[in-house]
Amino acid sequence: MYPAELVKPMRDDLANAGFEELYTAEAVENAIKQEGTTLVVVNSVCGCAAANARPAAKMSLLNEKKPDHAVTVFAGVDTEAVDAARNMMIPFPPSSPSMALFKNGELVHMIERHHIEGRPAELIAQNLTEAYNEFC
Repeated sequence: MYPAELVKPMRDDLANAGFEELYTAEAVENAIKQEGTTLVVVNSVCGCAAANARPAAKMSLLNEKKPDHAVTVFAGVDTEAVDAARNMMIPFPPSSPSMALFKNGELVHMIERHHIEGRPAELIAQNLTEAYNEFC
């Protein structure tokens, strides 16, 4: 488990952009199963989260079409919430950072860590916006 003071700026990065932080399995399930579209970002302390994932997630929300809800859980900290989110992302293996788009509780688009590492934030944001344009 990472110390709270270490992850606070990383949490705040998404929270300040309008992402709702989820800490429990129940909160995750409620967020994902609600009507409409929900973007779930599994945040992490790794460099690719800072350089690529978080900037891409924030950039993607500038698209005309965007998810009805944007939420985040933090790997290595919010164990219960992360486990619940990952269970809803099956058949994809656990990875962090990662991003998933759900529509009415159904997983419709997934971006795994290997889609994030080494790719610029703009390319990841474009991937997300294409999913938004299709599903939102």
